[in-house]
Amino acid sequence: MNKILIQGLLIALLTAGCKKDPVAPAVETVVLNLTSDMAVYRPGEDIVFTADKEAPATARIRYKYLGEVVEEVPWTGITWTWKAPAADFRGYMAEVYSIAGNNELIHGVIAADVSSGWSRFPRYGFVSKFSNTEDPESVIANLNRYHINGLQFYDWHYKHHHPLAGTPANPDPVWKDIINRDIYLTTVKQYIAAAHARNMQAMFYNLAYGATNTAEADGVSPEWFLFKDQNHAVKDFHDLPEPPFNSDIYVTDPDNPGWQQYLAARNADVYTVFDFDGFHIDQLGDRGVLFDYNGFQVNLPPGFKSFTEAMKAAAPDKSLVFNAVNQFGQAEIAQSPVDFLYTEVWPPNEGYKDLAALIADNYAYSGGSKKTVLAAYLNYAKADNPGQFNTPGVLLADAVIFAFGGAHLELGEHMLGKEYFPNANLQMTDELKKSLVNYYDFLVAYQNVLRDGGVINNPPVTTSSTAFSLNAWPPQTGKVAVAGRDLGSRQVIHLLNFVNAADLNWRDTNGNRVAAPTLYETKLTLTTARTVKRIWYACPDLDGGASRDLNFSQSGGSVAFEIPFFKYWGMAVVEY
Repeated sequence: MNKILIQGLLIALLTAGCKKDPVAPAVETVVLNLTSDMAVYRPGEDIVFTADKEAPATARIRYKYLGEVVEEVPWTGITWTWKAPAADFRGYMAEVYSIAGNNELIHGVIAADVSSGWSRFPRYGFVSKFSNTEDPESVIANLNRYHINGLQFYDWHYKHHHPLAGTPANPDPVWKDIINRDIYLTTVKQYIAAAHARNMQAMFYNLAYGATNTAEADGVSPEWFLFKDQNHAVKDFHDLPEPPFNSDIYVTDPDNPGWQQYLAARNADVYTVFDFDGFHIDQLGDRGVLFDYNGFQVNLPPGFKSFTEAMKAAAPDKSLVFNAVNQFGQAEIAQSPVDFLYTEVWPPNEGYKDLAALIADNYAYSGGSKKTVLAAYLNYAKADNPGQFNTPGVLLADAVIFAFGGAHLELGEHMLGKEYFPNANLQMTDELKKSLVNYYDFLVAYQNVLRDGGVINNPPVTTSSTAFSLNAWPPQTGKVAVAGRDLGSRQVIHLLNFVNAADLNWRDTNGNRVAAPTLYETKLTLTTARTVKRIWYACPDLDGGASRDLNFSQSGGSVAFEIPFFKYWGMAVVEY
């Protein structure tokens, strides 16, 4: 169910009305794996698509915006070009299809993001390994297929207070990071170049207020640190075991102008050597009661805003992202010059409802101007040991995050299971890799109804199904949750499948989430006084997310329609 479904499934769904999974296709067809040359395109730019094999000679390619065909052409070969439309900040779906008798066969789909900047629809990934044996081209090509448009370069730096090893005129070719890994200058540069070749942003990671045990020797003033006491006798620090780490991390005052100027100068050295697009700023969460050198109690969140403003003033052409650890300081960060809002999610925000609430809170903090990326680590306890990610857990969490307008930091050289990004104990199964391609295609193709304005609501939807019951968001175990977004001329209806969920903890920490049941021919009724002109439907688990129009009947204050199929997540869009 997580790859392009072939004719047997379409026949089963659309003509036979079956109630169970098909055993075999009725007619053999061609399933294509499609790729594109960039993660994002500017309006009017050529988009180059490639298929892994030939489609049938009768195949055609159609390009859709929100389910409507904007252009259609015959299949001409495994590589072809489409000029991106002139409209900015839109998502499209390219569908390769053919007709067999009365049935339409979807051979392959791929999305395209046409946006002149990344902050409107951020899809954030990472890289975290910079040895001389890495393959940056292969890693970036893989992330490109998921349309990742920005990368966090995690722990690439030398020292937190002195990120560049060497000098701008003579940078070191190799250096040790804080855990004593060898970091190669050429590898970092190769990753940046490979990312830029795919229209991805490259963001260097560092703390807003980190210093190691050589800081004072490197010019960091004792007066810039934060302390546990009013007599500046005990520095605040993040304890790290030595070995493997070569230092604890001592906390400076992000609001201190001297520290801001010092680090801005060190960042300028970084920008001289590396073609980074900006600074991914990290923090360590709520540090409790702290004092500055003069004995005054500090309030860190306003300092985060001040720090970010100082970094922007020092490098106005560079992007900024700031991690609000479990929302600490997010209200202040949202008012600073960051490109979007980023939340690393920790307890007590462990429920699916919390993921949705975090995205909504961030939207409110920014006055609706900034999108959200969540760093939310799946299968967290399982990631202590080698193994595989649990596909149902990952897909259900992504379904919730995407449906509510967020994106998920999860993809890099590997998938994230821990806050220490180089941890690669868990691997993605082939099923999960294919499914996530569909989910990220879905996120891009329908970004204008998923995360482009509107108001989150609970549309009044009922069902006559005896197989399950519906409930308005937040979710309940054993039911399908309904959530929506009111876009004025459109009402989006999300169906999120918790029928087999034993709990509502998104982290699926031990990897025990079981697969959701596939649900067919679900009859829904929407209560509305408005006249409906069209209803269309898409599901990332069906036909790779290709859209289809639905028949409907409207009478009085209600409209009835049928959802053909959904597994973890289905989306109906009612147009008035």
